[in-house]
Amino acid sequence: MQHAIGAALQPAQHDVIRHSHERSATFGLVESMRPDYAVLSGAELSVRLDESRALFAHALPVMETLYAQIANTHSMIALTDASGLILHSLGDDDFLARAEKVALRAGALWSEEHQGTNAIGTTIAERTAVTVHGDQHYLRANHFLTCSSVPILDPHGNLSGVLDVTGDRRGYHQHTMALVKMSAQMIENRLIASGFADGLRIRFHSRPEFIGTLMEGIAVFDLDGRLLCANRSAQFQLGLELGALRSQSLDALFGERADALIACAGEAPLRLELHSGVAVFASVDFHARAASNVAIATSAVAVREQAGSSLAELCTGDPQINDIVARVRKVVGKNIAILIGGETGAGKEMLARAIHADSPRRAGPFVAVNCASLPETLIESELFGYAQGAFTGAAKRGAIGKIVQASGGTLFLDEIGDMPLAMQSRLLRVLQERVVEPLGAARAVPVDFMLVCASNRKLRECVAQGGFREDLYYRINGLSVTLPPLAGRTDLHAVVDKILRRECFAGRAVSIDDEVFALFARHPWPGNLRQLSNVLGTASAMLDDHETQIRVEHLPHDFLDELGERVQLDDAPASGARLVDIEASAVAAALKAHDGNVSATARALGISRTTLYRKLRV
Repeated sequence: MQHAIGAALQPAQHDVIRHSHERSATFGLVESMRPDYAVLSGAELSVRLDESRALFAHALPVMETLYAQIANTHSMIALTDASGLILHSLGDDDFLARAEKVALRAGALWSEEHQGTNAIGTTIAERTAVTVHGDQHYLRANHFLTCSSVPILDPHGNLSGVLDVTGDRRGYHQHTMALVKMSAQMIENRLIASGFADGLRIRFHSRPEFIGTLMEGIAVFDLDGRLLCANRSAQFQLGLELGALRSQSLDALFGERADALIACAGEAPLRLELHSGVAVFASVDFHARAASNVAIATSAVAVREQAGSSLAELCTGDPQINDIVARVRKVVGKNIAILIGGETGAGKEMLARAIHADSPRRAGPFVAVNCASLPETLIESELFGYAQGAFTGAAKRGAIGKIVQASGGTLFLDEIGDMPLAMQSRLLRVLQERVVEPLGAARAVPVDFMLVCASNRKLRECVAQGGFREDLYYRINGLSVTLPPLAGRTDLHAVVDKILRRECFAGRAVSIDDEVFALFARHPWPGNLRQLSNVLGTASAMLDDHETQIRVEHLPHDFLDELGERVQLDDAPASGARLVDIEASAVAAALKAHDGNVSATARALGISRTTLYRKLRV
């Protein structure tokens, strides 16, 4: 039975619905059948979200803006991937409850094969914007819905996903489709901006007042004048689809060479003439850092080959570390945020510094912020800075925040999972807009930095528990790597040798004997690399002047306690003196070196303050 096609659609879409009904029938669907209500589990959905992280990160703020425009209309907004799987949804609570009954929620698949004619599935099939109203849905169970969907294309013209607004059919508004189209275009423009942050960017329109609006065309070229991407408005104004545009040069399309336009970058809108003879106004931006990715990559490789690679130095034989370094190398210098996971002390900051040292920004600053160590009352001013007189107790001249300090280099946000939610919102805005508004300042400050974050928390779980913003998670999670714990690595001997060489403990070359390494191999290393470094430093301090090899009697008591193999040090001779006396001398020397600061001394010796107090009483 054919469904009635109402007046809600324009005549041009009548055939779209009819063809969709025909496809639905060929899929073996029956109008009266129960829809497919299968929904992916949380773990499966997380994997699919990871696969579409760029789309999700750029779509989420747009969805929130769109929802503000349609709130209280008994409707919802859904974002899907290219297969029709719903990645995220938000909307009015009353309608969401009804939508749940037909599995219109994250994790459900709304392709035509599963749901018959519906706006999401039909948009995917037709690669065009579609409205499906009431009984135009193939399955009767969905007749209470009205849906308007628009395809979202990536910068290469491939289908990335679908943006959909669905509501009660009785509340249908003809303007809904226009809002969805504008929102989808905003997402596509964001994808272009993030995917092609560097190069020669031309924003143009025949009317100068439309530059900077959704109506503007955006075209990005490399230094040789080859087109990299163009948004839909650019394709429309140039009269060619993306595939055809890629065969055209900048000179052929705009009548100007790349070097001539670069010289005018940043100036008032230029007047150019398209290949069609149409005059347009154009604003030109040029970002030199990666305008010629090949040239910069070649230069960076040459520098690293001469000076040595910091990332390569991390590779000491463990396959897990080798794989992490190989993956990181592929994204360094490509404006992709890196998220480092791993236990406390596993070397997250060490990896972050190596990334910076091997990046095109190596000449810029490396600014590290431990989000867990800053009091909540200070983290805002530390990160964003403040203007003169912004608050009581502020420095007279104000202060430059860490984010602005990192401009031109790398910002490393350690333990970002401990950042307060309010600060997460401000950070997200900075990452989206690339400007910082210091506290009490009248104007924003533009910033440009590489972002590396780290956390020992499982941020996905924090998101699920409401402790971490989902949109920020996908903004910082461009490439995610997790450092293995020290006890799970296969290169312990090489790591020990490297630490001993690097630190030159005791002012001379030091090694460990086989019995010590056997203990090291059995130890769980709860403090990971940091604990290993402290143990080696403390043991080296126990060496007598003529000794160069660390033996079991030189190891800290806490370390042996963790193994359950505490030795009777008082009975063990060490160069004619009791080792306990040498230990006491070393503790006293360390305490003096830190001006009596017990906490600093304990950290330097790799022991707890309680243990240090006990040793001081001996």
